[in-house]
Amino acid sequence: MATRGILHRTLNNHLKTLADCTRYAGHPVASASTIEQRSKPLQQIKRHTEIIAPPKENPRPMKLTARIPVTAALVATLLCAATGCNQLKSRDQLNKGVQAFKNQKYEEAVDHFQTAINLDPKSEDAKLYLATAYANQVVPNLETKDNIDLANKALDAFQVVLAKDPNDLTALKQIASISRNIKKMDQAKEYERKVIAIDPNDAEAYYTIGVVDWMQAYKSAVAILAADGLTDDGFGNVKKSKGACQKLVEANTAPVTEGLEVLQKAVDINPNYEEAMTYLNLMNRRKADLECGNDAARKADLAVADEWTQKSMGARKANELKKEQKAGGGVTM
Repeated sequence: MATRGILHRTLNNHLKTLADCTRYAGHPVASASTIEQRSKPLQQIKRHTEIIAPPKENPRPMKLTARIPVTAALVATLLCAATGCNQLKSRDQLNKGVQAFKNQKYEEAVDHFQTAINLDPKSEDAKLYLATAYANQVVPNLETKDNIDLANKALDAFQVVLAKDPNDLTALKQIASISRNIKKMDQAKEYERKVIAIDPNDAEAYYTIGVVDWMQAYKSAVAILAADGLTDDGFGNVKKSKGACQKLVEANTAPVTEGLEVLQKAVDINPNYEEAMTYLNLMNRRKADLECGNDAARKADLAVADEWTQKSMGARKANELKKEQKAGGGVTM
């Protein structure tokens, strides 16, 4: 009887926990007495089965023995339901976070997504959304402590996603983007290469590496030319000294070579990639800087640059026409 009383109290405690979940699940919860009453037919079947054997003991303990497995099973079920309660609460927090995110209330969204993870640590959606909410608060090229801290939180959160799935393209692309926004250029290229390893036909990943290469080459060129008393003229900078030209060769040969290669790959994948064509123009102008004393090679680089300018203009017209046709819709008579 004491065992029965303990089970009854335990059952009621778990029922109370389950009742707290009904506002999420919308299901009524029966009382312990009601559940016991509903289990009587199962108990009677159990008793009738056991009566087939010659009764050697007092039937009352048999009645209690029959009740215990049924009650224990119900307790186990309710324990599972109580665990599911946290999952329902987590989903509710996830939905609230998504709504806050849509309303551009990113700090509020972060709170909801973090709560969702606390309630259900296995929620992969909540982890991805938390990282994205951090990322959307990062201001590109702003080097304040608060902005860098936000960026690092976003990077850490996306790393949690990658720990579960190293091939998550969203996380890889976001890490590349955040790294670029806080001027971690080599890291940005590293993660774009990981994207390409998974999806070799991702034109944007090739393009982004090319853009970063150009940014690095341009930054080096500006600094080296400034030390030589010059500003970049975009035509190979023929007035630069031999020493400056040699420094440009050392600093920019690698990014210019890689940049031309990946930008061309982006255009190969997407023949109307006007932005990639624009950077092919710019990158060939950086290549012209490297033609130390070879004026014919410098002019050839500039001619290629001009060709890409024309191709970019043609791609833009083609893309605009395609948009107009798509916007018009319907059937052309």
